[in-house]
Amino acid sequence: MKLLTCIVFIAISCCTFADELQIPVGQQGIDGLELPSKGMTMAQVETAFGEAPKRHPARGQPPITRWEYSNFMVYFEGEHVIHSVLRHKPRAEFQTPTTN
Repeated sequence: MKLLTCIVFIAISCCTFADELQIPVGQQGIDGLELPSKGMTMAQVETAFGEAPKRHPARGQPPITRWEYSNFMVYFEGEHVIHSVLRHKPRAEFQTPTTN
């Protein structure tokens, strides 16, 4: 019985095929857009990029603050930048409408 089970298992595994799905990574970002660098102070970010339209208060320990600009967000630990990320733009904003 064990031999028959092994033969069936080997036969099934030899006949099993899988397709490889490749999803290309889309180009993200805006050409030439600079983001605040890690280690910059809040004052340096404000001088270089202007006042953030939306500022979230510090939360947690250590205190993490988030500033939102139109194209990116900046995360601070205390007074220093720890990360800058581009804001998500829905695909529809990048497509031009077609005319009939």
